[in-house]
Amino acid sequence: MARILFVVTGADHWTLADGTAHPTGFWAEEIVAPHEAFKAAGHEIVVATPGGVVPTVDRGSLAPEFNNGQENADRMAAAVAGITELEHPLDVAAIDPADYAAVFYPGGHGPMEDLAVNADSGRLLNRALESGMPLGIVCHAPAAVLAATDADGGHSFAGYRLTGFTNAEESRTGLADKAKWLLQDRLVEIGADFQEGEPWAPHVVVDRNLVTGQNPASAGPLADELLKRLG
Repeated sequence: MARILFVVTGADHWTLADGTAHPTGFWAEEIVAPHEAFKAAGHEIVVATPGGVVPTVDRGSLAPEFNNGQENADRMAAAVAGITELEHPLDVAAIDPADYAAVFYPGGHGPMEDLAVNADSGRLLNRALESGMPLGIVCHAPAAVLAATDADGGHSFAGYRLTGFTNAEESRTGLADKAKWLLQDRLVEIGADFQEGEPWAPHVVVDRNLVTGQNPASAGPLADELLKRLG
């Protein structure tokens, strides 16, 4: 049995360009699918957030239209409620990644608010990347890599092939024109080799120990890829 660290956003909103707060948090499927996969394989999961705050689920991720109907939406809500690790998160600042076999970052718009500028998370990402351990990041959570810099201010993930929520997908959410910045643009700006797949379709990119997924549908396949690396 391995211990897997979930680094989850602590934000319950995303500040848009006009200063309004768009309600958000973590996206349910992006925690539920990997949690189920890792637990089924017999692994232990530990959750950490900035400041150790209890994370908020994005209510939109529990809506019928994002879960193929009300029955699946109810099942998703029950699954989130059953993840007891979310109720007692550790503080990201106190985490030593060497205590874990893998690190996973689920998305939702929340990481655009807090993890994108969180230095503690940035240091954790640097250590995980350098260690060679499996490191999974999905959807909007690649925003966290923006805070991963070296002593000279360079970006640790520059040159890595990766993916994340695309400009095309953000446009379809109706939020692209309201955002301060777009994830795909910013990842390209720091020198990452951004790999764009079809909107909403599962798309996983592997580069060395880094495994990234484009969108919620990629969370399950990403978890499967991490499990292969855990042996």
